[in-house]
Amino acid sequence: MELGYARVSTTKQDLERQINALTAAGIEPAKVYVDKKSGATTDRPGLQALLEYARDGDAIVVHTLDRLGRTVRDTLNLIHDLRARGIGVRNLADPIRIDSSDPDDPMAQLSVVLLALFAQMERTYTLERAAHARQVATAKGRRTGRPSVVSESQLAHAIQLRDGGATISEIVTKTGLTRSTLYRHLPPKPDEPVTVADL
Repeated sequence: MELGYARVSTTKQDLERQINALTAAGIEPAKVYVDKKSGATTDRPGLQALLEYARDGDAIVVHTLDRLGRTVRDTLNLIHDLRARGIGVRNLADPIRIDSSDPDDPMAQLSVVLLALFAQMERTYTLERAAHARQVATAKGRRTGRPSVVSESQLAHAIQLRDGGATISEIVTKTGLTRSTLYRHLPPKPDEPVTVADL
């Protein structure tokens, strides 16, 4: 029996493209397991349910191999564990097609290693490109990341209250900002003068 697995890294991402590809490949929707969780861990509810359900002779079908794991090691370990249980892995959309139902096929083994390596390299390069883009934007004075939930007037009011001796609880009540937001945005309090030279 073929079982499908689809994964995206966050709840804001959409699984539809992967699910459509899996059902178009003939997998019943009831046999497609899904996760909206990072591939950094195998502790994913959909993956765990799939692994419990899969039996000797079954094949797990994924859109691309990187849906199984984020790193080469994780992906290879998972495929090795599945192979030991007699469960194959097949992909649909990678440039190299794999079918690990024959564990002794050296080409299938090489394909799995190459695809896992390419997926990990792509992730590394994506992170590097994003970090570089943030550095360039910061150097040009542009703010990166999510829009701030704190306006300049709210922050100025919070600083004024803090410098006037208000506690964090009082600042939270008076500004309507959460405690974590205040800790994230309030600049450090200036050091108290220690000597006359510090005045």
